[in-house]
Amino acid sequence: MTSSQLWEMNATDVVKALKQKEIQPSELIESTIGRIEVVDGKVNALPIRCFERAFEQAKVFDALGDNRGPRNLRGLPIVVKDYNDVGGVRTTYGSPIYSDYVPKNSDATVELLEARGAIPIAKSNVPEWAGGHTFNPVHGITRNPWNTNLSAGGSSGGSAVALATGQAWLATGNDLGGSLRTPAGFNGVAGLRPSPGVVPRGKRLQPFDTLWVEGPMGRSVADVALMLDAGAGHMADDPLSFNSSIESYVAVLKEAALPKRIGFSNGLGILPVAKDVANVTEAAVKKLVDLGIDVTDDVPDFSGVLEAFHTLRAVLLGTMMGELLETYRDRISEDIVGNIEQGFTITPEDLFHAERLRWDLIQRMMVFFETHDLLLCPSASISPFPVEQRFVTEIDGHACETYIDWFAITFAITMTSCPVMSIPCGFTKDFLPVGLQVVGRPRGEAALLQAAHKLEQVFAIAGKLPIDPREGV
Repeated sequence: MTSSQLWEMNATDVVKALKQKEIQPSELIESTIGRIEVVDGKVNALPIRCFERAFEQAKVFDALGDNRGPRNLRGLPIVVKDYNDVGGVRTTYGSPIYSDYVPKNSDATVELLEARGAIPIAKSNVPEWAGGHTFNPVHGITRNPWNTNLSAGGSSGGSAVALATGQAWLATGNDLGGSLRTPAGFNGVAGLRPSPGVVPRGKRLQPFDTLWVEGPMGRSVADVALMLDAGAGHMADDPLSFNSSIESYVAVLKEAALPKRIGFSNGLGILPVAKDVANVTEAAVKKLVDLGIDVTDDVPDFSGVLEAFHTLRAVLLGTMMGELLETYRDRISEDIVGNIEQGFTITPEDLFHAERLRWDLIQRMMVFFETHDLLLCPSASISPFPVEQRFVTEIDGHACETYIDWFAITFAITMTSCPVMSIPCGFTKDFLPVGLQVVGRPRGEAALLQAAHKLEQVFAIAGKLPIDPREGV
């Protein structure tokens, strides 16, 4: 394979070639720059590039001796979401307030990845501060490569699109209410929302919050495991972070086996799901039944969880952004202003109620996992929508009360604190990918990756990537 074709390889094979010195990091940088220049003008996934910085880092790896540690990426270029700081590189958070901000240092998430051999090559586009559709007043709209007239999802939309189109081998994502899982599903890639503390977070985030987590994204489960190896661990900036007892998440995939018993629900008993999505997920689950897996509809009771999430999210945004609102109100989007102000209205009784609901849900999840290996549900209740829409207002005639309710299927799972993967499971009649959330036991990332790896083989979609952007009709 020529240098110009390296972008077509998967991350696992690229890192293996790096460690065997069959290729050099500088060759990979040249390959991905070439790919970015060809396709990104059609999708706008990577508006901030740091090519010179990447080449300087590559010189270090080109001169290294043998370095084959299980957690070392050995000079693999990666994409970093524009909510994460990269030292010396512009970081905007999608906000005009920070349109020219250049942090001095990388945050804890990126610092650990860089220490373990990752080379940031570009920043991926995001919504302004938060949201399920990737557009902002600084860099504009990111488009879905399966149909460029449609949304890439959010907030990790730029990362997901970069992966799907071959502009990146691995990318960082983060997830509060579905910001990693929704775009993974919309773009046909894989993403992991790990348990809180598995991947360290930077100082910008509230240190004791457990709703917002950082997580890896890739074109396959194996590539996600590779990035988790490099990105998991303790960093002083994050008091909840810890060093896992798992030496290598990649290594555990060798022992992967299909689950024996899973619970499946399209709407978790509380949500509408569009028919085109339901048809795809049900067909995918039928494949599992045909393989002898026991599939039940015995899922935990999620009653009240959506209301509780709205409360806790409002408190988090009020805590994180309340002071910013006082100074820059007129430079923050109306939707985010409303979210922050909602945090100021939460009463102690509201907070008590929300925390009790989450407490009860976690107990119900523990009971569920006594008899089931996994919980499955869609990564989004709808397929990708037109880029002109700011958000989705209804799902098959069911009105969405707020601008984030269309992705409630993911923030319901956030409330469990369980690790969850989004993997593609099929396509709609319009050939748009549909993702499936695969939920595992708390701190059960290894077992979850093993199961997702086998399910991915059943659905056989990862091999279709990367793709060239396709213009909508």
